[in-house]
Amino acid sequence: MKTIDELLSEGVAGKRVFVRADLNVPLDGTTITDDGRIRAVLPTVKALAEAGARVVVASHLGRPKGAPDLAFSLAPAAARLGELLGADVAFATDTVGESATATVAGLADGQVAVVENLRFNAGETSKDDAERGAFADQLAALADAYVGDGFGAVHRKHASVFDLPARLPHYAGHLIATEVGVLKKLTDDVKRPYVVALGGAKVSDKLAVIDELLGKADRILIGGGMAYTFLKAQGHEIGTSLLQEDQIPAVLEYLERAEKNGVELLLPVDTLVAAEFPDMKTKAPSHPTNVAADAIPAGHMGLDIGPETRKLYASKLADAATVFWNGPMGVFEHPDYAEGTKAVAQALIDSPGFTVVGGGDSAAAVRILGFDEQAFGHISTGGGASLEYLEGKTLPGLAALED
Repeated sequence: MKTIDELLSEGVAGKRVFVRADLNVPLDGTTITDDGRIRAVLPTVKALAEAGARVVVASHLGRPKGAPDLAFSLAPAAARLGELLGADVAFATDTVGESATATVAGLADGQVAVVENLRFNAGETSKDDAERGAFADQLAALADAYVGDGFGAVHRKHASVFDLPARLPHYAGHLIATEVGVLKKLTDDVKRPYVVALGGAKVSDKLAVIDELLGKADRILIGGGMAYTFLKAQGHEIGTSLLQEDQIPAVLEYLERAEKNGVELLLPVDTLVAAEFPDMKTKAPSHPTNVAADAIPAGHMGLDIGPETRKLYASKLADAATVFWNGPMGVFEHPDYAEGTKAVAQALIDSPGFTVVGGGDSAAAVRILGFDEQAFGHISTGGGASLEYLEGKTLPGLAALED
């Protein structure tokens, strides 16, 4: 896989370089609530601009239905990119149409443009190879070289991620090179003890990675909504807690395999419960009760790991040489249920080992809860991509960057 360093050494002054970034930031109207993904691509964009390239940045945002939808416009992201660069960033109001063509043609050496949301074009996400290829041909006309740096999208077989690199000289950006280097530390030459903390709502989202980790990790700590399916599988009452009943057979099999393989698979020993889901708009106090994880009252739902589980999980992370964390321990967006996620984040900071926050909601939680990002070994920009890499899957966007 060639990297941006090789592209820069070849010389990029005057060349149009297409950067497939991940600017899929959360928005409150037109206000960006977390600009982490924009900041993540800055090193690549800056390096190209300072070397005299004419930089064309493209990304998706949200899930528009293959047609323009201003609710998903990249205009706020383009404006924020300009602020972070300290330079004007041109914005094209389409992706491959008249505005994009004119905007790119108007770039001088060292200038940057952002084109509109790639998913405003049906060809970007089409399952039809010919339709995707036709859109990739249009994108290729905008550039002389391709730099893949949208790690959060490399697990998607989309036109700008998979098909476009085949049409241009292609290189991995700084972010993707860093992400892949980190993930190799979690798969190829792991320092032990290797501890994995998994949370989030659905156990189905994590089954494949648990399956893979049962042969690699020393300990797996389970939290979040997914924990209640595990508890139910053990025969415990879980009240109205989140349950994926169809996953119970798989969960039982994983519990058996963990014991057989000598992997510690730990579940919450206590949990914070309430009769109703908290009001996420007002964040009004919901007065949770802490109960043993095997004694959740009928009519109550588990919403965070309890204080004893926080202590237990922190102790299991304390001597880790390698840690991977993906998924919050509870409904961290509400102050009543943020302590479990805070405890795991702090345990990673306190750990002497190499710590990786696996993107998605975990990365958002770190920022929202006010932790210093520099205190972690690495914070990934791609939750889904990280998980699929750890599952051993071939990621289309990475495969496309290989020579």
